[in-house]
Amino acid sequence: MTRKILVVGAGKSTSYLIDYFLEKAHEEQLHLTIGDINPTAIASEIRNHDACSVIALDVFQDQNRQKAIEASDIVVSMLPARLHMKVAEDCIAFSKHLVTASYVSEAIKDLDKKAKEKGLVFMNEIGLDPGIDHMSAMQIIDRIKDKGGKMLLFESFTGGLVAPECDNNLWNYKFTWNPRNVVVAGQGGTAKFIQEGTYKYIPYHKLFRRTEFFNIEGYGKFEGYANRDSLKYREAYGLEDILTLYRGTMRRVGFSKAWNMFVQLGMTDDSYTIEDSEGMTYRQFTNLFLPYSPTDSVELKLRHYLKIEQDDIMWEKLLELHIFDPQKIIPLKNATPAQILQHILEGEWTLNETDKDMIVMYHKFGYELNGKKEQIDANMVVIGENRTHTAMAKTVGLPVAIATLAILNKKITSPGVQIPIKKEVYEPILEELKAYGIIFNEHSVPYLGYNPDSVYDK
Repeated sequence: MTRKILVVGAGKSTSYLIDYFLEKAHEEQLHLTIGDINPTAIASEIRNHDACSVIALDVFQDQNRQKAIEASDIVVSMLPARLHMKVAEDCIAFSKHLVTASYVSEAIKDLDKKAKEKGLVFMNEIGLDPGIDHMSAMQIIDRIKDKGGKMLLFESFTGGLVAPECDNNLWNYKFTWNPRNVVVAGQGGTAKFIQEGTYKYIPYHKLFRRTEFFNIEGYGKFEGYANRDSLKYREAYGLEDILTLYRGTMRRVGFSKAWNMFVQLGMTDDSYTIEDSEGMTYRQFTNLFLPYSPTDSVELKLRHYLKIEQDDIMWEKLLELHIFDPQKIIPLKNATPAQILQHILEGEWTLNETDKDMIVMYHKFGYELNGKKEQIDANMVVIGENRTHTAMAKTVGLPVAIATLAILNKKITSPGVQIPIKKEVYEPILEELKAYGIIFNEHSVPYLGYNPDSVYDK
């Protein structure tokens, strides 16, 4: 009997997901339906596959959406997180399992009781970050606890970066996922974590100057800045008594200091619109955030405002983005500063056709066992193939696909709204991911506690 999978949304993170289902289609008796608002953008080899149907699907058109969900056995929503709720409510109504890579919202969480009553698995946070970070962390945490160890420290960082061989700009960065999320990262709240038993808080305007440094063997030095709420998973991970818990985003060294220039200027602000933004030059946009002077140039005003010397690499990084160009025009109408900055950056940081991206994940586990303090460092590096089959799409899409098939095959059966922190979920998924080159390397190292190279306070 053919099992029917509906994938809603066919964006950048779905290339490996779709490939996985189609490769397994005949042996697993699967039929894949892809519903997207722009079906013609889907590659012809996918549209013409005998185990695949592609349909036009606007998530806001209730009748079409409900018809597609009712006809499926399981639904994979790859939509933006804010759009999952309509799909989730239909899955409850038509008794369909649901898989997403997104963070669990309060609205989705409220469906837990109904999902359990109907025996439905609503698996969330099963992509990269969140997803592989949960599973790889819980595998080691559970192993330490099973030996009788007591967790003292857990730090985790993930970065979507450009592969070393394609790293050809001064920022050592290109967009590998939603550019908007990069531009507004860290806004809307104060970052909080716990450090050696002390709660720490970092306001947005200080976020990119409080970084931690670490080395990944074979790939060099990286830096990390704090995520908004590192304590969110303390209970889920069973780390209520831990002394240090810190989760963050990873970049190449120097990125955060340079990005902080945009923060201090106000260019990342997304709370108001610039009425006459359409037709404005990049130079005029930059000048909006600087004091008036009848004599000083935009360049000189910015250097004085940010205290940048002319021979500082920070200055070269700004010049590389052409923000002083009087010829480049902003095409956005009534745009926020953040939207305009995103447009400028996309012109310089978009992956070329042959560019490869890189995902780096780093975990640090400090624990006490038999009276002795020990530490495990674990890291994962995945390099993409090209602009379509990216490391980001691989690490987001494959765990989603593997979990979907496991639910169909009744290997994952616990009902309700959940994230992948149980052994029945993470062990087989992590094992299968190894076949695709998604592997964690573990190293036992001397226990250091907090990182002595970090910039954040003790």
